[in-house]
Amino acid sequence: METWQKRNLWSALWRGLKGQCPRCGRAALFRAYLKQVDRCPECHEEWSEIRSDDAAPWLTILIVGHLMAPVLIALAEAGLTPGEMALIMVPILIALCLLILPRAKALFMAAIWALRAQSS
Repeated sequence: METWQKRNLWSALWRGLKGQCPRCGRAALFRAYLKQVDRCPECHEEWSEIRSDDAAPWLTILIVGHLMAPVLIALAEAGLTPGEMALIMVPILIALCLLILPRAKALFMAAIWALRAQSS
């Protein structure tokens, strides 16, 4: 049983964004692209019970949509056809989603841990 300690939300979020253990910052939070480790090999914090569920995809869509909407509008105003816009936008959208999704998941995991919001 863990003793009650104050957890710094901002340092946990920063470590999560870097893909590190939000508690110690010395080990990776994921063992594969989106597969979190069960337990931190450094500080032994349990991560298997913390789940971000649909929050990470939601945040990813929110960020990518806000980043790419102005680009899409600019491409439309430049007179590109829908096919040309798709050729430009689809690879960028896929790359951004693949880049942001694990960071979003780690961010939510860090917030859940720091705020002690996981279910018991």
